[in-house]
Amino acid sequence: MQSKTTIRAVLLAALALAMPATFAWAQPDPAAGYPNRPIHFVLGFAAGGGTDLLSRIVGPKLSEILGQPVIIENRTGAGGRLSVEYVQNQPADGHTVQIGAIGQLAVATAIYPKLSFHPTRTLMPITMIGSYPLLLVGPANDQIKTVKDLIAFGKANPGKSNYPSSSPAFTIASELFKLKTGMPAQSIPYRSTNEMVLSVVGGQTLFAFPDSGVAVPMVQGGKLRALAVGRATRIPELPNAPTLAEAGIGDVDLKTQWIGAFLVAGTPAPIAKKLETALRQALADTAVRERIRGITYFPEGGSAEEFRARIDDDIKIFSDVIKAANLKFEQ
Repeated sequence: MQSKTTIRAVLLAALALAMPATFAWAQPDPAAGYPNRPIHFVLGFAAGGGTDLLSRIVGPKLSEILGQPVIIENRTGAGGRLSVEYVQNQPADGHTVQIGAIGQLAVATAIYPKLSFHPTRTLMPITMIGSYPLLLVGPANDQIKTVKDLIAFGKANPGKSNYPSSSPAFTIASELFKLKTGMPAQSIPYRSTNEMVLSVVGGQTLFAFPDSGVAVPMVQGGKLRALAVGRATRIPELPNAPTLAEAGIGDVDLKTQWIGAFLVAGTPAPIAKKLETALRQALADTAVRERIRGITYFPEGGSAEEFRARIDDDIKIFSDVIKAANLKFEQ
């Protein structure tokens, strides 16, 4: 017959083995109380740009779904990179969301070797919010009516040939255009797409490759001329604007741009999933989708896995383009 001491030892050992499983089962769901305070959408660009416009369309619907206010924070600087550095220093609890664009994240990762962040490693992609084409725009005058006119003017007037950029995405598009056409142009930094197009309107710059959401209203209002669309097909809002290929610049391949939501890496998976589900629900709302199309963007809302794969693919493509074109950028 076993002694009482032996029986006690066996029971204590069995209890010790059972305790971890019991405690794991008893742990609360980290997403159950999320969010418990306002969610901050942090943007790397000034008000009026495409990232800002999308955030202000989606934010109120997300607030309605999650029951907490959504606050928009415009933290500009360094082509949007300062906002990412700020977000990465916030708690990984799902209350600080980077609303990031392809230029400040995928393109920046491809062109800057010493970044302090990576869009799929130090950040967690949640969902793509919207996509859009780039437009080649110029002044609304009688001197430059076509892409060929622009190239000819730039070559004849190198001192007046410059372009604005608030993001590496716009820089690389302009630099590829220069590379393929031989047109000289100097980059001038701006804080947002809105400031970029206004610089063309005001004559401070000659041409730009802004996103469609900001540029189309200016073109429709007669303040800018749409010289070409940076995608394979024309867009309904500007049916008379040719594609780059139709304008004779078929070897400049400008990928469709995107804006998406990101959390800090290390955010608990249930919280990330709850935010993903809520954002996708907001983007599926008919009124939200109509408003996004109203600024000539395309509403998205795919899964986090799809978004992550797209970003990794973009980084590789941009890296290959930069190497092939021998482009150099200063961080």
